[in-house]
Amino acid sequence: MSSYSIVVKDLYKRYGDIEALRGVSFTVRRGEIFGLLGPNGAGKTTTIHILTTIIRPTSGYAEVAGFDVVKYPDEVRKRIGVVFQDITLDLNLTVYENLWLHGKIYGIPGNELRRRIDEVLELIELKEWRDKLVKYLSGGMKRRVEIARALLHKPEILFLDEPTLGLDPNSRVKIWNYVRMLRKEHNITILLTTHYMEEAEQLCDRIAIIDRGKIVAEGSPDELKSIIGREIIYVKFVGTPPVPLLKTLEHVREVKLIEGGKLEIVVDNAPKALPEIIEVFHKSNVQIEEVSYKRPTLNDVFVYLTGRELREEESNFNEHIRMIMRKRYLT
Repeated sequence: MSSYSIVVKDLYKRYGDIEALRGVSFTVRRGEIFGLLGPNGAGKTTTIHILTTIIRPTSGYAEVAGFDVVKYPDEVRKRIGVVFQDITLDLNLTVYENLWLHGKIYGIPGNELRRRIDEVLELIELKEWRDKLVKYLSGGMKRRVEIARALLHKPEILFLDEPTLGLDPNSRVKIWNYVRMLRKEHNITILLTTHYMEEAEQLCDRIAIIDRGKIVAEGSPDELKSIIGREIIYVKFVGTPPVPLLKTLEHVREVKLIEGGKLEIVVDNAPKALPEIIEVFHKSNVQIEEVSYKRPTLNDVFVYLTGRELREEESNFNEHIRMIMRKRYLT
């Protein structure tokens, strides 16, 4: 048996002249929580749709639970659970009825299905809501029902596409706790997509940062943050920054111009480097408007690798594709 639950090699997905994925490759080990971190429109949902057999790649190879997703889609579907970014529950049915229909689709016999529904409702702490119409549930409760539904047939791998999008902080923490528990108690492999840095750092054993259809870095949260050193100084300025002089300073490791008229200066020791940096600007007659420093975050890694902030930008094209996929899935 392979040590990998998911293998992705050189995936491309094109829609006309637009490349949604441009050579995506990564592996997910059995029993780990793996995250795809990137802004909206980066290619996260497209990747999930390929791995869950909703769409086919233009080229490349993807294997889930040991099966080629293109050649053996039915075998893949038997072994996965999916929570999509958009709610796919029937709002006019009860919680129990939604779970019952899903179980029947997977061919779970009646007595076993009733037992499984009780188990998953207990798991997500919604047993007393079983006969409530879904449309009356909060966003967080609906998401928990979707997780319960995805677990009914005991999948080997769980896909979570932006699982806490739009949820309040309390509901988000509850979902995080359920995800941790699933891995710990049931040894389920979990692949999640997110543009929330805190979510990726809190939950994931390893993370692949994806931007504009390409993986730009991969590793544990600590490994990714180590790419840019221990501390970062940001300097907002007016004029031409003295980059060559800054690079000669003892504690400066790298200097990079980023958006917003700022310099990103990676240093070994910020308290010692900061006075020297200010002195260089002063001697160069370059006005400093603002200075700040902090330890690296995943957002800093993203800025370092792409020159842009990891923010909640929505891609009109990807929204259009998502609407098409949602319609196909629900009809």
